[in-house]
Amino acid sequence: MLDREGFRPNVGIILLNAHNEVWWGKRVREHSWQFPQGGIKYGETPEQAMYRELEEEIGLRQEHVKIVGRTRDWLRYEVPDHFIKREIRGHYRGQKQIWFLLRMCARDNDVNLRLTDHPEFDAWRWHDYWVPLDVVIEFKREVYQRALQELSRFLTWPAHGNGSGNGHHRHTARYLRQPHGPKPAAEAEAEAHPATEVCAPEAEPQLVLPAKSSG
Repeated sequence: MLDREGFRPNVGIILLNAHNEVWWGKRVREHSWQFPQGGIKYGETPEQAMYRELEEEIGLRQEHVKIVGRTRDWLRYEVPDHFIKREIRGHYRGQKQIWFLLRMCARDNDVNLRLTDHPEFDAWRWHDYWVPLDVVIEFKREVYQRALQELSRFLTWPAHGNGSGNGHHRHTARYLRQPHGPKPAAEAEAEAHPATEVCAPEAEPQLVLPAKSSG
């Protein structure tokens, strides 16, 4: 389903843990990491599509998250021709997205990358809020920056400080697992130090803005 300009309606998901770190997924059999995203089906609202993609891609349901905010308007990016299937070149230009900021209310081990027969990701990790801008594929960078900046207004900002010494950050990647298989060591560590299970807006941690360059 494309609009008149050749953009496919889509939703993007920025999922936060209790430390305001963002969920970052590695695409199956690729050296490429990104936020969860997916197309909006005919008859779906963006919110309905978001919950469906959340469950299909990372195994979390509506009760596992809380919506913190969403972008006001569509954010668009164009896909380079060499990433577009030959039969739709000239018609398909890229994606137009509504982005949702979610607070995870579940534990890390509730994430299940193998809920469907065609998983999108085979590993995942938590990252500092702004880090994805440094590592996302180039043609998505501008829309990621716009989404992160617009949605950052929903977070609590400190009056001072540059983020140094702001506690522990868990950046160990977690890999695709069987739904009922034995738990790997990384998952056992996550259970020993679980994320907050109950969302508490009044106790949200503070997020540090990246330092501005001198230039």
